[in-house]
Amino acid sequence: MNKNKFLTILFSVAGLLSVASCEDYLEVESLSNTAEKQQFDSVSDTFSALVGVYNSTMGDNTYGQRMNLILTQSGDDLRTSGDYNANDRRGISCFGAIPTNTELIKPFLDTYAGIERANLVIKNIPLSPVYQTGSESDKKLMDRYLGEALTLRAHFYHDLIKNWGDVPFQELPSADLPNLYLAKTDRDIIYDKILDDLLKAETFVPWKSEGNTTSQRISKGAVKGLRARIALARAGYSLRRNPQQMIQGSNPQKYYQIAYDECKDIINSGQHQLNPSYEGLFRSLHTNSQDATNEVIYAIGAFGGNSKTDSKIGYYNGLRHDDTDWKSSGGINAIPVYFYDFTKYDVRRDVSIAIFRVNTTKQQELQTAINWNDGKFRKSWTSITGTSQNLGIDWPLLRYSDILLMFAEADNELHSGPSQDAISAVLAVRQRAYAGNLGQVGTIPTTKNEFFNFIVKERQLEFGGEGLRKYDLIRWNLLETKINETKVKLTQFMNGTGMYANVPEYIFYKKVPYTPANTAQQNVLDIDFYTASGVTKADVFYNPNQSVATPPGYTKVNWRLAMTQPYISGDPIKSYAYYFQPNRKELLPIALDVINSNYNLTQDYGY
Repeated sequence: MNKNKFLTILFSVAGLLSVASCEDYLEVESLSNTAEKQQFDSVSDTFSALVGVYNSTMGDNTYGQRMNLILTQSGDDLRTSGDYNANDRRGISCFGAIPTNTELIKPFLDTYAGIERANLVIKNIPLSPVYQTGSESDKKLMDRYLGEALTLRAHFYHDLIKNWGDVPFQELPSADLPNLYLAKTDRDIIYDKILDDLLKAETFVPWKSEGNTTSQRISKGAVKGLRARIALARAGYSLRRNPQQMIQGSNPQKYYQIAYDECKDIINSGQHQLNPSYEGLFRSLHTNSQDATNEVIYAIGAFGGNSKTDSKIGYYNGLRHDDTDWKSSGGINAIPVYFYDFTKYDVRRDVSIAIFRVNTTKQQELQTAINWNDGKFRKSWTSITGTSQNLGIDWPLLRYSDILLMFAEADNELHSGPSQDAISAVLAVRQRAYAGNLGQVGTIPTTKNEFFNFIVKERQLEFGGEGLRKYDLIRWNLLETKINETKVKLTQFMNGTGMYANVPEYIFYKKVPYTPANTAQQNVLDIDFYTASGVTKADVFYNPNQSVATPPGYTKVNWRLAMTQPYISGDPIKSYAYYFQPNRKELLPIALDVINSNYNLTQDYGY
């Protein structure tokens, strides 16, 4: 089934499942037993219920904007644009969100709505008459639907835990519960349950090639990859309630082994490979074209041109366009030193970070260092023009490069150092990043601590802007460390010291027409930079200024000079991660309206 057909069905039948949208916490429409049975009395009706579960992953409140682009800020790569406000997206990015923050309630409630829908499917498939009288092929389809529902429920709970810690846990539809006012369940209990569910789901869901599955639908590779990701979270650190500290999960080696085994199965399956073009895999998401290498193992679909099922990916975030044809806002900024975490030979740099904006006349305007945007999503890479905010761009929830790096990380932990297989997995990711310059790949370390630090850095470079970095740093208990390191680096960047001694204070350039068909790297090289004698365009970012006077016809843009102390520290409105507090701000507060609707639910973590 191709993507458009699957999403057309998803969009048209999602409303058939009679579950409330959860305007109030765990509120659910009362279904009669007869109506519930009828929903699952055939394969086709059950599929309608299943796509209702998929529908809960889509739209503004989950993976169309909030869950992937807003709640994920900030790590040491990106931050939300604009000045701090405790009650909106910028409060989250500064670690200063409060329980009345408007971005908190809808992701929480819509995720529970997805859990409710999944619970109905999981409960009723085994009770369906199809299991009693249906054909073997129908029973197999029902098993597949059950596996997909189990996987989606696990995904929903992981989203809740990574943002809010311990949360209420229910495995039954709300109508079957004697009490809807549930207290929090320890996250390790939830993790162990959903890891078991995913192990069960693996037996039901086919590999991509066996099920004619697009990346927008869960395959066995997606089940295994999500299980590996959740196992690493279970093995890692998280902020606990009592004591209120960052504490590692119990028996971590057990969970490293799960991650290792699952990733190895995917690697050995031959179902997924790295796309040889780093940029190409992201462009395919903008054109609804299937990546032939299947690097994107699972993507959250976007469809329908509305806030319920589509996404604002590429409009809210990504390259900023001021022109009317591709109008987009550029709502996420790159932290300037992230640009210099890449080497000049790394093709990921210019894909991940957009150092220019497109002005009203479709020319590239170089931006000051504090105004660069994330660059993996660009409205001009789609066929949609005008002021539309819904672009139908899918969200790459799980990629094969993540499998390779998770495998390498787990291998290193299990064996007190990387095996040759782990080194080879990392090398494959590095070699793609340095396509055309393989001599610059560098040496991959072979001792445990050095290899771990290499993985920490490589994941930053590989997944910038993909909603993983903050949560990686939390599970490694490195969020505080990396925030402090970034502030030191920003100070050095401002002063032109350390590794930034040769970074120019400003850059001179001339505007050039923007050509979206060009590669991201070529777009940068297309800019007419003024360079000193003997300095190439590619090296303009790595050479100090030779002259203060602006050459005739060129525009002067502050590069290193754009960095000021208020950006780094001391300014409660503008400073990076100003409100971060260790052993507190690793998690978000639960929305006040949710707390007020459940007398058994506690806020915790000092909020």
